[in-house]
Amino acid sequence: MTEDIRFEVDGAVATITLNRPLKLNAVTPEMAKAIVAAVEECNESDTIRVVIVTGAGERSFCAGSDIKELDTYETPWQFRNRSDYCDAIRKLLKPTIAAVNGYAFGGGLETAMSCDIRIASENAQFAAPEIKLGWIGGGGMAAFLSHSVGASNAALMLMTGDPISSEKALAWGLVSEVVPQAELLARARTIAGIIASRAPIAAETAKLNLQAAVSMPLDKAIEYERDLQTICFATDDAKEGRAAFKEKRQPTFRRR
Repeated sequence: MTEDIRFEVDGAVATITLNRPLKLNAVTPEMAKAIVAAVEECNESDTIRVVIVTGAGERSFCAGSDIKELDTYETPWQFRNRSDYCDAIRKLLKPTIAAVNGYAFGGGLETAMSCDIRIASENAQFAAPEIKLGWIGGGGMAAFLSHSVGASNAALMLMTGDPISSEKALAWGLVSEVVPQAELLARARTIAGIIASRAPIAAETAKLNLQAAVSMPLDKAIEYERDLQTICFATDDAKEGRAAFKEKRQPTFRRR
């Protein structure tokens, strides 16, 4: 794995850090492949329950793809079929938290939106600047923005390419919390710890349920939710949860 990606595991929480701060954590093809490898390791692990995605340094979460690397693709079709880091983050089975420090531009914004929960530092900025260079985003930019901030706000970001502040991102619903820079990673770890303490199958199922909720018609989404609930209800964790409630104690969950 390239040194431009740090992958660390602390108990049940894994952290993927984009580690190219001098280049605003812009992603190279080599970094994208390393992110794919880290995601595979998380998905295969029975102990990792939550994944935090963040950027090294204080200036940038991720400035998107390294523009200088884009001309290395021999054809547009090769570019179309590249290893994409946003696709990789969306393939994480475990709940994900984006700890957005500084710039989340282009693919960096798409990476943040590919996570389930987003918290931001006070200096964070969010932008879809591709239009300023003659193209548009390709990692789910329009779909995610329209779901997160509404059609008009999405259009404003996509068609101007101008950044918005963390405060506006919070007001628009793009992020859940804004915290001081120095407290960002600690807050992300606190949230991760809470999620990791819950029943892991239920947490992963909740993620599946949320994904279905935005892509299915309402009646089918409710039907799917009922099916997922039934699957969870049949697990040992659910049995332990009911027993702990009756016995007035904290449940001890295991992955079963």
